[in-house]
Amino acid sequence: MPLLKTIAVSHHISVVIWKVDETEEELAQGIQLSHHCQTRFNGMKSGMHRRAFLSIRHLLAIYGYVDDDLYYSEAGKPHLKDGTHISITHSHNFTAIIIGKQQEVGIDIEMQREKILRIAHKFTPVNEYRTLANTEAVVRKLTIVWGAKESLYKIYGQKGLSFLRHINVTDFLFDDGRTTATIQYEMDTISYQISFLEFEGFTCVYAFPLDGNE
Repeated sequence: MPLLKTIAVSHHISVVIWKVDETEEELAQGIQLSHHCQTRFNGMKSGMHRRAFLSIRHLLAIYGYVDDDLYYSEAGKPHLKDGTHISITHSHNFTAIIIGKQQEVGIDIEMQREKILRIAHKFTPVNEYRTLANTEAVVRKLTIVWGAKESLYKIYGQKGLSFLRHINVTDFLFDDGRTTATIQYEMDTISYQISFLEFEGFTCVYAFPLDGNE
């Protein structure tokens, strides 16, 4: 079982990351999909997506859940039937989930790619990162910022929320491994803890409300 990392964030929040190296046949062993998820799975044409889908069911099993414990809202947000909060992400051959017993949680994995430079102006003031030493550093930082905002969008999940206008990520150093962020939207002002890690050219970011928000 190629678990890349398990992170005990707190007594109530934990993260597990999987590197998907197995075949589809290996991943299918011991997994029973619900009728709805089996239909979704059957419609997937990408072998990587199919394997990622199955690997997430193995991550659920780490916490004692089966596929039937998971359902999605009309907006596509995942939920667990016992009320535990969950967020799910996958990128290429990496998948991850974050579980929150008491708080909403969000997670995102992204590959570090230079194409993020072309879209950066759509989600953050790019001038904030002009002082970085080289293009690689800018790409890394922008990927963390994007992952933070994607994680927060998964938590907040309101139509009309703008990455550029409504979500602000506090500046940080790579060695910090964490920062904070704020959503200011309509009547809400909510602060969040952001944590991040980098591995094999990928970035994983996860978020949850700071104490006092929930």
